[in-house]
Amino acid sequence: MNTGEIISGRYRIERHVGRGGMQDVYLAYDLLLEGHVALKTPQPGQPDKRFSKSAKISARVNHYNVAKTLDYLELDDNLFLVEEYVDGDNLDERLRSFGAIDPHLAARIFLHISKGVAASHHAGVVHRDLKPSNIIVEHGVNLHELKITDFGIATLTEEVFEEAAREGDITRSTSGTIRGALPYMAPEMMFRQAGENPGKSVDIWSLGALMFQVLTGKVPFGFYLQAAVNVQNRNREPWPTFMTDNPQYKNLAEQLQSIIEKCLQYDIADRPTADDLVEEISDLCFIGVDRKVGAVCNLIQNGYSGFIDGDDEVITFFSMESVYGTRRRAVRGNRVCYSSFPGSPRDRGHPVTIIDR
Repeated sequence: MNTGEIISGRYRIERHVGRGGMQDVYLAYDLLLEGHVALKTPQPGQPDKRFSKSAKISARVNHYNVAKTLDYLELDDNLFLVEEYVDGDNLDERLRSFGAIDPHLAARIFLHISKGVAASHHAGVVHRDLKPSNIIVEHGVNLHELKITDFGIATLTEEVFEEAAREGDITRSTSGTIRGALPYMAPEMMFRQAGENPGKSVDIWSLGALMFQVLTGKVPFGFYLQAAVNVQNRNREPWPTFMTDNPQYKNLAEQLQSIIEKCLQYDIADRPTADDLVEEISDLCFIGVDRKVGAVCNLIQNGYSGFIDGDDEVITFFSMESVYGTRRRAVRGNRVCYSSFPGSPRDRGHPVTIIDR
């Protein structure tokens, strides 16, 4: 579609903003309601006979942490799904900046996603393709605003997986949708037979795999076919020691590890429901203070502590004990993400995570 083109006399195309394994996404302006929306359409060659059903099902999901399905159009054999437009980056992009996210911020991410998944499950909708690139977060480092996208193609995704199952081995499919989903795909979905229809439990496994990556910086079973082999052999990445060797993070990190272990159980009956996850994560004690970005400007006490020059031009004191991640010691010039608390003579930064940009 071209910039300026108007769909159904209402949606004016502004630009192409993304392409997934199954659809193209455009930023459009709703001339009637005077606001931006995401306009999605199946890519050529993708099955579309269930696109309408997907739209009707996903429209039942109404939750703050889920991008809302707003409209569905059939025009001249072209199908369009209109979804709430979320101005931000996908979580996959944010993870590249962070590497491993500290347990406090990770717990907040975990809670938001679990709430969105629980709302969808109550509406009878299973996502089946839950992964970082299908989660949109606000620009910057706060990650307060978080929405799951592509519930609108849940049924269409199901058809792609079913077709791959009929071909004999879903894990060897060349489909971009399936290849991208494999690092987060539940074993009952990976090794399903044609006609089998795994349910809500697949989203719980995917959420566990996703959160493993958020906390560690690594996917638990690897990518593509390697993921399938490792899931089948029950060969998973170990929890890295940096998560628990710092007393400042040890307790919360272990609690999150325990919840994720439940999500990654091979026996479906042993996995929690999304409601269970919301309840358990809500009971955790974690810091919800806004995050800032700055640069380490000076080190003192033989490098044991130092100061951060925030982008807000406020100088904040921090201790190396507050640094989380694979890089436990910050050096002058490092860009860091941190929360700030009142202190004297300087505010105190905690948690502190070294970021790439």
